Amino acid sequence: MSTSGWSVKGASLSHKNAIKEFHLTEAQLIEAINADKLQYRVNYAHGNPYYKLLRSEVEALALELHGSAGMKEFERQHELRQVTREINSLKRKLSALEKKKTKLQDVG
Repeated sequence: MSTSGWSVKGASLSHKNAIKEFHLTEAQLIEAINADKLQYRVNYAHGNPYYKLLRSEVEALALELHGSAGMKEFERQHELRQVTREINSLKRKLSALEKKKTKLQDVG
């Protein structure tokens, strides 16, 4: 196994994130690992094991399984979810700031 992609930020991801981001199943990932299509490392978070995979290899597997049209649709959906999550986060922050502003105005 090469160490080139393991230490670069964003070059690897957990198998759970690979499932979400690339619409793969855990069985597909395990099958690819067993067929030596994916390199992996076992990491632990709070005592729980997970597979760490190279993003470029997962992308190649997803492209092989879904085709380029399917990949573009999954990328669009993933980006839409990220944007929606960020919008909701900003709405919560804005609401908290508006409450704080109101409280400060009431004191003065």
